[in-house]
Amino acid sequence: MTSRLTDQQKQTWASFREFADEFIAPEARAADEQQVLSRDLIKKLGSAGWLSVLLPEEWGGRALDWVSYGLMAEEMGRTCQNVRNFVACADMVSHAIWKWGTQEQKDRWLKRISSGEAVAAFVLTEPKVGSDAKSVQTEARLDGSDIVLRGVKKWISFGEIADVFLVFAQYEGRHTAFLVERETPGLRVEALQGLLGLRGSSLGEISFDDCRIPASSMVGQPGSGLVFVASTALDIGRYSTAWGCVGLAQACLEEASAYARGREQYGTAIIGHQLVQRMLADMLTGATASRLMCLEAGLVKDAGGMDAVNRTLMAKYFASTTANRVAADAVQVLGAYGIGGDSSVARLFRDAKVMEIIEGTTQLHQAMLGTWSAHVPHPAGTSARPL
Repeated sequence: MTSRLTDQQKQTWASFREFADEFIAPEARAADEQQVLSRDLIKKLGSAGWLSVLLPEEWGGRALDWVSYGLMAEEMGRTCQNVRNFVACADMVSHAIWKWGTQEQKDRWLKRISSGEAVAAFVLTEPKVGSDAKSVQTEARLDGSDIVLRGVKKWISFGEIADVFLVFAQYEGRHTAFLVERETPGLRVEALQGLLGLRGSSLGEISFDDCRIPASSMVGQPGSGLVFVASTALDIGRYSTAWGCVGLAQACLEEASAYARGREQYGTAIIGHQLVQRMLADMLTGATASRLMCLEAGLVKDAGGMDAVNRTLMAKYFASTTANRVAADAVQVLGAYGIGGDSSVARLFRDAKVMEIIEGTTQLHQAMLGTWSAHVPHPAGTSARPL
């Protein structure tokens, strides 16, 4: 795969792998057990320049290309999915503000988010609204020069610790986005803990009880919330998740193969047993294929391809289902050690299942890709026809 990367992309990959091993990996277990990321780590991400990297430099970013962004997400996924999720959420919000926000909104938030000073949350999901994002029930109404929000959001990553929320609501019957600061009267946050995976992502339930914000808090225009603001952000999150699944699968492969080389049963290392070899072979092949599919999605995005969104959908679908299988096999290879409370593959196994749910469920992706399949041209450039 490296033959398809530029020298700059290789250097970016190497530099973040070094950062991830030194600063992220040692925090992964604590984030999972304590169910929160340390502010010190968040500040390190900011000071190292790994937040809002898609933005131009003038706003604290790096103007990173999509392939490099994916390689970064892989290394975060390899070491700690909670950190990858945090960076993705920060990028989703900051990119939305940069692309659709006012000058005042950009000046107030972008550099604070990119430095790690402010934590941002993407607030779309509701207790009764998940994949069907257009059906949000939270309401926003104009009252004088203010907007009044009323409703409940749930399963919001980093909602427990966020300083600013990008909130989606129905405004005059149209899906619209707003920025809401944490200390706004009428906003209440309840922590959601004890989840299966991504425990360090500080999920929260956010209630808006006649929460009053300035009308200038609107991001974009009335009715642009889903089609423009949310869709752009969700594509970033889906792309990050896809690459993060590659990293998760890679971590499981490394753990399982190392254990198999050192664990002896019946007088030989278990890596010599054919059924273990089969699991390791499937893990290696799945991780490699997922990486190549994500790379293809990144190359199409960098080229501005019309099917970039669907390529990302396909990469996320394949990589997340693969990560789930690979993580299950890694637990199997490690046996009793794989299910221990201090096992890293146990944490990866729990996180892997979440990957099939966030940023669009496996079943939603199947439905969307099934529809798209009828319109995919042949790789040689001609339309495929049934034989």
